[in-house]
Parts: sequence; C-alpha cells; structure tokens
Amino acid sequence: MYKRKITNSQVVCLTLLWGVLCYLLLTYSSKIDFRVIFTLVASAVIVFVPIYKNRKQFDK
Repeated sequence: MYKRKITNSQVVCLTLLWGVLCYLLLTYSSKIDFRVIFTLVASAVIVFVPIYKNRKQFDK
C-alpha cells in the first residue's frame, strides 16, 4: 500500500486547525477540569502521532 508524504503546508494547516479547536474548547468551557485536559491531550495524540510517523517514515 502506497502512502503519500504529508507536505509542510498540510502539517501547518492541521496544526493551526487543532490550535483553533483547542482555543475554542478552552474559551467556551465553563471550567477547566480533568475532562477538558484529557480531551486536549487525546486530540493532540490523535493529530500529531500520525504526522510524526509519516514524517519519520519519509525522512529515511
């Protein structure tokens, strides 16, 4: 199965979108508790681990 390399502009776009969603979550939540922090950490893992794996695979 062929995987395409994620370009720098795609990484920047995904990072900015993730940052905006985190900002919205933090500003519109009534209080910052474990659930909010867990959501931010889980979303970071979901977004950045595949990016890291893709970049590491094609940097060889």
